[in-house]
Amino acid sequence: MDTSNIGVIFEYLPRLLQGALLTLAVAATSFFFSFVIGMIGAQMRLSRFAWVRAIASAYSSILRGVPELVWMLLLFFGIQMWLNQWTEYLGFGLIEINPFTAGVLVLSLIYGAYFTETIRGAIMAIPPGQMEAGMAYGMSDWQILRRITFPLMMRFALPGIRNNWLALSKATAVVSIIGLEDVVRIANQAGAAEHQSLLFNLCAAVAFLLITIASLYLFKYLDRTYRKGIVEVRYE
Repeated sequence: MDTSNIGVIFEYLPRLLQGALLTLAVAATSFFFSFVIGMIGAQMRLSRFAWVRAIASAYSSILRGVPELVWMLLLFFGIQMWLNQWTEYLGFGLIEINPFTAGVLVLSLIYGAYFTETIRGAIMAIPPGQMEAGMAYGMSDWQILRRITFPLMMRFALPGIRNNWLALSKATAVVSIIGLEDVVRIANQAGAAEHQSLLFNLCAAVAFLLITIASLYLFKYLDRTYRKGIVEVRYE
């Protein structure tokens, strides 16, 4: 790489860093909401009522069965136009969904479906005796969830949560399609302006790679935290 390329990168570096932070913000916000949706969806999938399980199962299957890009375009363009037709008919103002909100909403709904299955499997892996012991001690449902179910569930769910987060963080690149000034869109714009598409796309790739590396270290720490007190038995 010659010095002219380095100079071009430094010229766009502030915008690239700003885009990378926005990408991280979309990923983190979507992760939070998708995890909450996954917790609710998992409880619905384990409900004793068949109609509740059917609703959760349909949500999980439909959202996972359609690509992120299709959902993104459907919400940002299709649903927004449909809502504005109704608001215009009713005499209300136009509804504008900004790219950040649309991206977070779509990614949260999609990965909420993945988290639903991840958390459901983790809850099912918890020995029933653990919850029964909490009930025997007179714990409320909230105390059982906070002190028993959630910590044990995290031990089993953490590998799946890690994989979902890594996939979600990379899926944020789709949001650039609808105009979000994330690191992918800025890299594409800079590459087109400077006729250095390969160079700036490599910069975007490095940004995602750094997020992935940092995430793996974080999940290693969480894995050690939630595995405290577990005795591993090794057979020779």
